[in-house]
Amino acid sequence: MPKLAVTNDMLAEIFDTNHEWIFSRTGIAQRRILSSDTLIELAVSAAKQALKSANLAATDLDFIFCANVVNPYITPGLGCVIQGEIGATCPCIDLNSGCSGFLFALDLANAYLINGKAKNILIVCAEEISKILNWNLRDASVLFGDGSGAVVVTHGEGLKSIYVTTTSAVEPLYCQREGGETPYSKKDKCTNAIMDGLMMKGKDVYQMAVKAAVHDINMVMKKANVTQKDISFYLLHQANVRIMDTIRDFLNEKDEKFPKNIQKYGNTSAASIPILLDELNKEGALKTSDMLLMCAFGAGFSSGACVMEWGV
Repeated sequence: MPKLAVTNDMLAEIFDTNHEWIFSRTGIAQRRILSSDTLIELAVSAAKQALKSANLAATDLDFIFCANVVNPYITPGLGCVIQGEIGATCPCIDLNSGCSGFLFALDLANAYLINGKAKNILIVCAEEISKILNWNLRDASVLFGDGSGAVVVTHGEGLKSIYVTTTSAVEPLYCQREGGETPYSKKDKCTNAIMDGLMMKGKDVYQMAVKAAVHDINMVMKKANVTQKDISFYLLHQANVRIMDTIRDFLNEKDEKFPKNIQKYGNTSAASIPILLDELNKEGALKTSDMLLMCAFGAGFSSGACVMEWGV
């Protein structure tokens, strides 16, 4: 995570807001924002920690999948940068599925493992959403934080089912950049700058996220032949506490089955589930054979879920 913790009180110095207003609507008390550190440093650190935990060298990797929305480069992909920094020699695939990126990368890794094209795959989710926020607008700026998480995926019996989907819906959540200047451009002046920052229609995102999540959760439980009583924890994308609580209410589940860290980190996009998973693992909260249900939703509109048995 970045070193700088930006509290709600600090944001109140920029926007017409206060801690109570932000926390009651989002569940966020602070978020980490890149300042003196860089996204590449975070991504490389997460990648190295994952490799160490898996007892693998970077040269053991067959692929690197990097889920990322924004990074310092338009090209090359962030995965290529990570590859060089950790000393890997494998091919890299970058994908942008918004906040659902981790599950899309996990689904892709599963396909490569099943067809025998890979044995060891590193998934890195690294995000610096703060760099595309419009810091003159309050709503999106109070929600997001920066961060990175990584996992190593190998052959096993842990993944019981996975489902990802996209329904084209650009307007609820998007960030548009201006095109580069050409002799044929209709505009007098073009730049490669971000036009208006990340634009979000909160009510639309809320409705789409809840609907997609409940559908996807039921879908993967049915595919895995499990019921809600079999699920130890629901690891939801840490987008907004109201979204997560509404999903929990629809499922009529207990709050303790929905661990959260949004209060500390805000919405870290594709990195949120691996960051939460890592914290639970290091805290010793996960036991062998615990059934985990992961679910994410984001721009696109993309969504997905999976059922995974821990430690098998």
